[in-house]
Amino acid sequence: MNLRAPAVAGAFYPANPAALDRMVAGFLEDAHTERLPAKAIIAPHAGYVYSGPIAGTAYAGVAHLGGRITRVLLLGPAHRYGFRGIAYPSADALETPLGAVPVDNDAIAAIRDLPDVQRIDRAFDGEHSLEVHLPFIQRLFPEASVVPLVVGHVDPARVDAVLQRLWGGPETLIVVSSDLSHFHDHATAHRLDLETSQAIEAADIERLSGDRACGYLPVAGLLMRARALDLRVTTRDLRNSGDTAGDRDRVVGYGAYSVEPATAAHLSDAHRELLLEAARRALAHAVKTGRAPQVRAEDFPMPLRAIRRTFVTLTIDGELRGCIGTTQASRPLVEDVVENAVRSAMQDPRFGPLTAAELPRVDIAVSILSHDRPLPFRDEEDLIAKLRPGIDGLILRAGRDGALFLPKVWDMLPDRRQFVAQLKRKAGWAPDRPVPGLEATVFGAETFGKE
Repeated sequence: MNLRAPAVAGAFYPANPAALDRMVAGFLEDAHTERLPAKAIIAPHAGYVYSGPIAGTAYAGVAHLGGRITRVLLLGPAHRYGFRGIAYPSADALETPLGAVPVDNDAIAAIRDLPDVQRIDRAFDGEHSLEVHLPFIQRLFPEASVVPLVVGHVDPARVDAVLQRLWGGPETLIVVSSDLSHFHDHATAHRLDLETSQAIEAADIERLSGDRACGYLPVAGLLMRARALDLRVTTRDLRNSGDTAGDRDRVVGYGAYSVEPATAAHLSDAHRELLLEAARRALAHAVKTGRAPQVRAEDFPMPLRAIRRTFVTLTIDGELRGCIGTTQASRPLVEDVVENAVRSAMQDPRFGPLTAAELPRVDIAVSILSHDRPLPFRDEEDLIAKLRPGIDGLILRAGRDGALFLPKVWDMLPDRRQFVAQLKRKAGWAPDRPVPGLEATVFGAETFGKE
């Protein structure tokens, strides 16, 4: 068997097997992360004393998948050897002090024909971006093989093509390795890394660059998959070396992110209650003062700071009292919910401003929208046939006109034809006539609260 020996054992992590196992176990135990239905994670790759706690957060969220994962697709950036393309090794296994991790050469054979994918052993010489993840994989997924890929200078679409080919099912976990900003002071790094995390959560690859994240190319490829497959990205941890084991004058940033199917992703009950309570306090403030309160996302748990777009629906005795939302993700979740709650109460043109007498009777429902995905169709009949009742939110547009229905509208309009007809009516079009230039977009939503 062709084994590749570890390059950074004793430097980036302990060379002693018992010490290494204890350290990894400690990072996982200290993370206190909820069980996540994640298909992929993004985690850092620095020395364990610096980035290990943040990597532990990323891996702890998928630890419960240990008995299911038999293949880990592991992608990270090149630090020591510059090249164009995506490199795989000739090795049959990768060694760490905890033993050897088999390389899934069948998976590699399945991508060798893709553009820019090539065998480059030199790309793995001394490279740490993949190796530091192996002990986490060995502890959590002992039956798993790995597909180790070092990403050089390459179009993110090439990474996306690899991901498409090897995406697999529940047996496959995707791990993308990346640190964030490098060598700024603590305050500057915190600001830059927050901006980068917000871009990652919004799957906005145009805002990523090498000076913001060393693994931005494999991250960008993963985010392309996230948009195509409607996956939700959430920051789970965001710190830098000044927070863990270094000084604060020249730090490196680290983030942990989960990537989950939007249909399965959800906030915990406790986080949902925090959001609903923030919305209710905002309504009380607006009724009293006429404006939204100031809310600081930093005062809320990390998942409530994620960049999201939301709709807030208000009802009284089961009747609609206001519904307004955001169609572009640009604010932290809790801030977006507070703003939309107040707008629904005070600015919905279908109703007057909410009154103090109405306030105790108002029920609040929050919808967190997933990515928009174009829905091609031949004609309106084809559009109607492609819709998934109870799942798809729908946006119809023609020129500057358009309208949106949330997925929860299916509860009132369960018939596909009526769903489309009423949305056309909402947009100001005749429901029984074709609309020239009509375009359709679908999205999902996590909805909670009382409607």
